[in-house]
Amino acid sequence: MPIKSDNWIRKMSENHGMIEPFESGQVRGGNISYGVSSYGYDIRVAPEFKVFTNVHNLVVDPKAFDDRSFVDINADTCIIPPNSFALARTVEYFRIPRDVLVICVGKSTYARCGIIVNVTPLEPTWEGYLTLEISNTTPLPAKIYANEGIAQLLFFEGDEEPSTAYADRKGKYMKQVGVTLPRM
Repeated sequence: MPIKSDNWIRKMSENHGMIEPFESGQVRGGNISYGVSSYGYDIRVAPEFKVFTNVHNLVVDPKAFDDRSFVDINADTCIIPPNSFALARTVEYFRIPRDVLVICVGKSTYARCGIIVNVTPLEPTWEGYLTLEISNTTPLPAKIYANEGIAQLLFFEGDEEPSTAYADRKGKYMKQVGVTLPRM
């Protein structure tokens, strides 16, 4: 399963709308970088966050998730409390080809500050805004910058198409729009 280069990512995004909006090069200039890299695409975090709170002393249950576990923040920056967690979404909308698997990994700028983005797969034929899971592993508050780079996507092309892809099984996170909470 070969990893795809910057040229393939540009072609698929410009000709097939794989990533929208799309940046064909690295954008820096005082920002945490985003856009095409050598073998990936650095995605941006939108100014829409859900930060975990313990105000209601709820149990986090993926089968019966209570959205009172979060505080909604819509701003250019988000402070994640020490040893806490936030959900966010990407600025970019994705349409993943049937023969491609995408893996999301954190950027080193944030990782070196103890801020971890969960490794998340984007499965073949999945479409939508990606919900990001951002952990602050430090004993200090951590700042996240909206509309700047947060993680990198790596694109892997399979030798053949899967017999059943995400859209075929009507995946529960298909075409998600905002920050999407766990579903059963």
